[in-house]
Amino acid sequence: MITRFITEVNTKFNPFSAKSRSARLFLAFLPPTARSSGMVINTQLLPKTSTDPSSLYIKFKDGKEMNLDPETMAIKSIVEEVDRHSRSLQKAADLE
Repeated sequence: MITRFITEVNTKFNPFSAKSRSARLFLAFLPPTARSSGMVINTQLLPKTSTDPSSLYIKFKDGKEMNLDPETMAIKSIVEEVDRHSRSLQKAADLE
């Protein structure tokens, strides 16, 4: 997954819920040096008894924002969506 064009990641999930698996795995895919390279990562953990839905918000360097639903999307779909936009930014950066 190309993460160098991501500037902000906001997640909200219940760590004990099976529906929040995609949000947890997305955070695991981020490199350990993400915070030091300028990426802002905000994680809100919901209590075990919470019924609030999980959410995943991603912002890119070009200003594009993605609000993804990790409860209905598999991790593979989320990574494909993020990579699709990151590849277009990579192509634009290569042309400069």
